[in-house]
Amino acid sequence: MNAPNRRKKTLFNHLYMLLLGMKSLELLTRKSGRLKMLLTEHFCKNQVPCVCLCISSYLCSKKKKENGYEQVDQERYMNLVRSVTSSKASPQTPETLYEEDNLIYGPVSKFKSPVKDVEAKIPKNWVPLVNSNKRTLPPNSDRKHLLKIGLQRHKVPSVTSVLQQTMPLDQAFYLKRWKQRMILELGKDGFAEYTKNLFLQGKLFHAALESVFLSEEVPLKEQEKDTTVSGYLASVQHVLRDISGVKALESAVHHETLHYLGLVDCVAEYRGQLCVIDWKTSEKSKPYLRNTFDNPLQVAAYTGAINHDANYDFQVSCGLIVVSYKDGSPAHPHFMDSDLCSHYWNKWLLRLEEYTEKEKNSAIETS
Repeated sequence: MNAPNRRKKTLFNHLYMLLLGMKSLELLTRKSGRLKMLLTEHFCKNQVPCVCLCISSYLCSKKKKENGYEQVDQERYMNLVRSVTSSKASPQTPETLYEEDNLIYGPVSKFKSPVKDVEAKIPKNWVPLVNSNKRTLPPNSDRKHLLKIGLQRHKVPSVTSVLQQTMPLDQAFYLKRWKQRMILELGKDGFAEYTKNLFLQGKLFHAALESVFLSEEVPLKEQEKDTTVSGYLASVQHVLRDISGVKALESAVHHETLHYLGLVDCVAEYRGQLCVIDWKTSEKSKPYLRNTFDNPLQVAAYTGAINHDANYDFQVSCGLIVVSYKDGSPAHPHFMDSDLCSHYWNKWLLRLEEYTEKEKNSAIETS
């Protein structure tokens, strides 16, 4: 075979392989008759072996599967396909999508959370936290003795009872679930013994702290040996170093305008700020103020009561909640400045109004 014929045969083989690799079955089907004629003419002229003709005839006559894309006019949409495939990046961006949504659905309307409206609620019977009509002693005046006024029961509610009777539903739910779980684990008698021990531990802890403040020295060795409170005392050592100028210990307070009472743990200076201090014991870590539930409201209630109680010749605007741990790990002190105390004072007034309303409705129902 001479060189021109070899070149023609090579060109023809390339064309044949290209036709086999084509993806568009529609073009093959449409032009199969013409291709067959061309191939037949070429094969006859160049005397190509019969086996090739058999293969080409088989391929052209092979029944093809139906494809929905065969009905599409590819020539009509060729420009669209080229514009999409030639683009390196998608034309859609977050900005364009936002603009399209703005045109179709309109601007986004911001929804105000109802929680903010609840927090902004103002008490009907609002009384200021600080009593502007009360005379107070100068800050540096020395007191001969600490105040320790005994709690006398009156026909007025206590801070503890008000908070218990107006406990939020979610908080009451978790408290009830905890109680049920503890009863399942310990039994009714075991749970009663558990709560009794907790109360006893808290009482002993407060008594140990009182002896520390009265003696103005570190806890006695006898107290350190007592395993009941030794862990709690070790837990608060770093906080005690920042406390000075104690003015009241385990002293009763009474708000003469709002008519409620309570028993404040301690009134002293914490890092130079006069505070109502509330000592708490806990088996779980409480590193944030929100972990203390209603304790900030309790401190605010005691603060307001001191400021409106004639037995106290000073006023307080700050608070401190100290959470101590039995295992001796460092206690978490949660300081409440004047703004935070005022915030929780308003919440306390709302809870007090809720309690008063409940008591009034209960009296009407029983009468």
